[in-house]
Amino acid sequence: MEVRVLIDNIEGYCCSRKLFGEWGLSVYVEFEGKHYLLDTGASHLFAKNAGVMGVDLSKVDVGILSHAHYDHANGLAKFFSLNKTAPFYLRKGAAENCYHAHKLFGRLTYHEYIGIHKGWLKRFADRIRYAEGDMQIAPNVYLVPHKDNVMNPESRAGIGLAAGLSVKENGMYRYDSFDHEQSLVFDTPQGLFIMNSCSHAGADNIVKEIEMTFPDKRIYAILGGFHLFRYKDAEVRAFAERLRELDVQRIYTGHCTGDRAYAILREILGERVQQLRCGMIL
Repeated sequence: MEVRVLIDNIEGYCCSRKLFGEWGLSVYVEFEGKHYLLDTGASHLFAKNAGVMGVDLSKVDVGILSHAHYDHANGLAKFFSLNKTAPFYLRKGAAENCYHAHKLFGRLTYHEYIGIHKGWLKRFADRIRYAEGDMQIAPNVYLVPHKDNVMNPESRAGIGLAAGLSVKENGMYRYDSFDHEQSLVFDTPQGLFIMNSCSHAGADNIVKEIEMTFPDKRIYAILGGFHLFRYKDAEVRAFAERLRELDVQRIYTGHCTGDRAYAILREILGERVQQLRCGMIL
């Protein structure tokens, strides 16, 4: 298995050439003879970096969107222009309806659109597939949604409230319960490798979801942003302790985790934690 980080917040280099970073994530995976793309970042830069890194996006067999936010979906049009055959899997709950709520003067609320580019779900309908429930998309490769018996929709909506994230349905806003978020799971000889680009419902909860889905499997690694950049130090420390108790052997994190939170994770979890950056190869 080989994993290449095409886009992360932290820029990098490949063959002495600069790889540009942005607020987003895109990861390319080669596994058991197939090629996968998880997310497309916030722009065309994932494709530019892929070219520098020698990754041929036209040969991707399957694309996966971790969740319906712009910083993971805005490169979709670029991908579809380069790759004419690969299906792209979205969770059935994904729609063009994600917003970030802001407060003006501490009391007036306005909603900023942060979702999939308007009109793209219809424009690229022939390339998009919608995953329902636990879904196997290739041998030893799975898509897993959030499990209500680990964290119910009301609890997840509480996270949406704290983060100021909402969805618009029937003209009304409600706090996001992340029904559009899914984990990409590879069953490797070393154990399960989980990828979830922002882990809005909590990376520790996601590990528990995967444990429940595959009760006879060992979880080896998790990769993704952990959405800790706004959390207080004490909250990050408590999260790190929960993750340590789950005994995940390798933790690759970046994007929305944030530098401050990463330093705390590193302090508590040691060398099992590594920082994502553009050009990183696992």
